Amino acid sequence: MPHRRSRTERVTLTDVAESLGVSPITVSRALREPEKVSEALRERVLARVEEMGYVPDLAARALASRHSGVIGVLAPALTSHAHLGIMRGIEERVRTSDLRIQYASSRYDPEEESRQLRVFLSQHPAGILLSGLQERDGTLELLAKAPCPVVQIVDLHLTRSGMAIGINHCDAAAAAVRHLVSCGYRRIGLIGGTRDVRSERRQEGYCLAMQEAGLADAALIASEDAPTSVQLGCMLVQRLREQAPDLDCVFCQNDDLALGVLFEAQRMGLCVPDFGICGYNDLGFARYSQPALTTLRVPRFEMGYRAIDLLIRVLNGEKPPTEPIELGFELIERGTTRPAPT
Repeated sequence: MPHRRSRTERVTLTDVAESLGVSPITVSRALREPEKVSEALRERVLARVEEMGYVPDLAARALASRHSGVIGVLAPALTSHAHLGIMRGIEERVRTSDLRIQYASSRYDPEEESRQLRVFLSQHPAGILLSGLQERDGTLELLAKAPCPVVQIVDLHLTRSGMAIGINHCDAAAAAVRHLVSCGYRRIGLIGGTRDVRSERRQEGYCLAMQEAGLADAALIASEDAPTSVQLGCMLVQRLREQAPDLDCVFCQNDDLALGVLFEAQRMGLCVPDFGICGYNDLGFARYSQPALTTLRVPRFEMGYRAIDLLIRVLNGEKPPTEPIELGFELIERGTTRPAPT
């Protein structure tokens, strides 16, 4: 039976290997490249690691492999509902490796984004994942010179440095608005919050579809450069109805705003779906509101999972993809809009 050392003694990879009668390289491979060992061996290694209290020495790893074993994840806001779906995918993929995640938030500030990126790079990370990169020359230059693999979760029209995965938010928003037009809505408003790259691209898609339909009107747009919330949705739909009293539908840049619009519409006595509401993201609550929200589904979990998977594969020696990976989107029709004509 292996002996658990005292707190002053550090269990090493060699200790774990000797207790199992295998080489340290085998234990390392079971932890870092599980697909290269049998499931039975990996389970034995994981059980023994837990039993002996082995903790990887990241400083030693950094000296040996030139990286710390930590992946830096930089996002605009770690607490937003939309980003939590991406984080779940990140955590699920990294769980089966011996890499670790370090999160940081840019708070939608390009200067803070550059600062946090410099901090990550100073720590010899195994890789960097950026969600929502702002297009700034200094940041792009940092990424181009990064000594580690970089994956960006982006709107795919943006300038990129390194590997990229994401969707075209302009196309997604335009598809949603075209659907609303096909349902018979004509005075379709737009409600938006924080003016980051994603929200700007969604507004572009809204404007494009409205212009195509001959329905564009600046009075139909209400936005506030503030974090999105249910409360903001309530406030902005009030403003929008003052600007455009004949408003008959609202496209919201995310589901938080859409839920606020729904609550306010019910408070004002509007009949939904004669008054239409469409969200964006398909967050968990969207299907459980009453009526359930029509929304645009974005594969957030898959984005996070596949972004980390790309990093891990490149770290394991695979050639990085030369083209960005485009994930699709899906319009989810529910009770806050009229049925589309068949």
